[in-house]
This record gives sequence, C-alpha cells and structure tokens, in this order.
Amino acid sequence: MVRILSLLALLLLPFATAGAQELNCKVNIIHTQIQGTNDAVFETLETAVSEFMNNRAWTELQFAPAERIDCTMNITIRQYKPAENSFVGELLFQLSRPVYGSAYTTTVFSMRDGSFNFTYKEFDPLEWNINSMDNNLTAMLAYYAYLFIGMDLDTFSPLGGTDVLRVAENIVSNAQTMNETGWKAFDDKRNRHGIISDYMDGALEPFRQLMYRYHRLGLDEMQANADRGRTAVTEAIDLLSEAHANKPLSDLPLIFTDYKRDELVNIYRGHGTEAERNHVYDTLSELNASQNREWTKIRK
Repeated sequence: MVRILSLLALLLLPFATAGAQELNCKVNIIHTQIQGTNDAVFETLETAVSEFMNNRAWTELQFAPAERIDCTMNITIRQYKPAENSFVGELLFQLSRPVYGSAYTTTVFSMRDGSFNFTYKEFDPLEWNINSMDNNLTAMLAYYAYLFIGMDLDTFSPLGGTDVLRVAENIVSNAQTMNETGWKAFDDKRNRHGIISDYMDGALEPFRQLMYRYHRLGLDEMQANADRGRTAVTEAIDLLSEAHANKPLSDLPLIFTDYKRDELVNIYRGHGTEAERNHVYDTLSELNASQNREWTKIRK
C-alpha cells in the first residue's frame, strides 16, 4: 500500500523534486576472461557502477529503505584495452520484487544485453545528464535504472510506470547520436531500443496489464486466497496470449515465459481444476513450445 500511495505522488508531482533512492542494485563485474590485468580497475568500476545506480534519486518518489527495488546487474567483461580505457562485455540483469505476505521473491523481468560496451577511466566520476549524453556507460545505466523502476511500478498499479518508462524511451532517442551498439532500431529486437519500444507499444498494452494482474492481483493475493490469486494469474496468461496475437514478432511474451517457467509450473502443478490446468498448458505451449517438457508438469 505504501508503494501505491507513492505512485499517486508520482502522478501529482513534476519530475523536479528530489526523492529517496529507489534502487537496491547488486552489481557484479566478472572479469575472469581478462588475463594479465590488475584487478583494481574492475573493482573500482564495480564500486562506481553500484554507487551510480544506488546513491541517487532517479524520480521524486519516496521510498523507505525496505521498499527499495531489488535488482542485480552481472556485467561480464570479455575484452579490455587499458590504453584506450575500453571495455567490451555483456550484461545479465534481473529485476525482482517480494510477494506480499510471504518470504518469496519473484522475478519481474530478466534478460541479457549482449552489447554492453563502454569506455571508463579508473577513478573518473560517472556523471549523468539526459540532455547531454556523451558517455555510453552512464546512458546504459540510466536506461536500466528507469526501466527497472517503471516495470516495478507497473506491478503495483495498472500502467503505473508510464511516466518513468517514457524517460527510458527518451534516453534511447537521445542515444541515437552516440553511434554505439545496442541503441538502434532493427539491429536486434532484444536490444535496449527493442525492449522499451515493444514494452511501450500500444499493441502490447496487454503485456503491461499482465504485469499488474500477475503480480499484484495474482501472487500478492495467493497467501490470503490461493484460488483467487491463481485465477488472476490465469487471466494474466490470457493477456500474455493477447499480447502475442497483437504483435507476433515481439519477444516479450517468450522472454516472460522463459524466466517465469518454474514459477508457473509450481503455481499450477497439483492445483486448480483440470480444465484450468489444461487451458494454461495449451496457452503456454503455443507461446513457447521449447519449454513443453516443463509445461507438461502443469497437467500432473
């Protein structure tokens, strides 16, 4: 409820007032592929990225320390050229949230960014200005900060993260001038441009509605009433199917079923009516046939 009240503040105030830090982001720099280089630069980078994500207010929302949004960013460095201060790597990120009334934490979104390339000189400060972007590292980090916050808000209120997600869209638009990988349309539908473009596409509004119905009306309700919560999850899966029908080329429904696979199986295996389990099985099999071995468990 506190998060929902904070959302009301988001709708009433302009993006000018400083709020409390929103993110609790665990950053890991993985550099085992780099040989013969002093580890200090990677340690400094890890600290700098962690402080950049966690020690600033990205919006005017007020978050208590216990309410901060949990996320992880595992950055694997594949190449490093000290003379050029250049890093070539990839990012595996995960956004999660607690389920009300339980000790369980659910994954809200998880994906791999294969073009996490940047320059960074040790001890240089990471500075951010959306109107003057000339640093790919801070642009990427800011993009993910707003993506995480916006998606999290969507799980607490229908389309609740719209204003925040529009900032992520603006970052993508402004990043076009930097000529860096991961920002361009049509290069890769799972790159930064592709994900926010799909997520904010009107045709995929059912996917965003799913985020609320699945998490707030579904998982959050299951502790009090498992049948009512599971019914909401089933309705969310129908929204997933609707999103896929509206935009068959979008990967978001496929990505969702990949990272929610085990959770979905556990929600339905041995629970609900046979008709409900069969319906969910049929829907998920159509959306992601590669996981059919797992979806079969739903009907047991």
